[in-house]
Amino acid sequence: MLISIEKVLTKDEVRQFRQHLDQAQWKDGLKTAGTLASQVKRNLQLADGSDLATRLGNHILRKLGSHPEFISAALPQRIYPPKFNCYRGGGTYGAHVDSALMTVPGTDITVRTDVSATLFLAEPDEYEGGELEIEGPFGVQTVKLEAGDMVLYPSTSLHRVTPVTRGARIASFFWIQSLVQDEGERTLLYDLDQSIRGLTASGRQDDPDLLRLTGVYHNLLRRWAKP
Repeated sequence: MLISIEKVLTKDEVRQFRQHLDQAQWKDGLKTAGTLASQVKRNLQLADGSDLATRLGNHILRKLGSHPEFISAALPQRIYPPKFNCYRGGGTYGAHVDSALMTVPGTDITVRTDVSATLFLAEPDEYEGGELEIEGPFGVQTVKLEAGDMVLYPSTSLHRVTPVTRGARIASFFWIQSLVQDEGERTLLYDLDQSIRGLTASGRQDDPDLLRLTGVYHNLLRRWAKP
């Protein structure tokens, strides 16, 4: 399931992020690439654990902690601290699958990567190329969102970033360990929650059918969640 979430960051927040990121000291992304990824990865990244990456990443996490759409879609248990990358001058990342387990730097905490996230921090007209291409059961889906918008997709997906031929593609990316590991179960819960939220917004909070539907959601979550 691929889900786009609009306005995770406001345009003003994006501008503040970019004021810092446009002056940042970017490092070669190969330093964090695995054996196979090093053959197809050509980008720049902020150093893990740097003051800037930590400060901006914590701001993203605070926003996501109260974001109903993100919580509904990801059902987060653990989130790997947000990282930041930059593609320019032909930068690209060929087809790859994210590692299944990642250890948070400086800790003994391991995150199982169930859901991958990319938060766009450059407007689409700022750069050419740089599309995120995600392979799924219905073919390849291409993603290039407005600055401040985010896409969630299964970490099991084969995906790539096409070469950036003009400008710079700047983004934050991270991974989520979900309370519900199975993608199919997570999708059913998300669809069910969307229906409940839609009915609730229409003013039918006391409808017995809505109450039963809410009970079904929580009973399925109780059955499938693995805290």
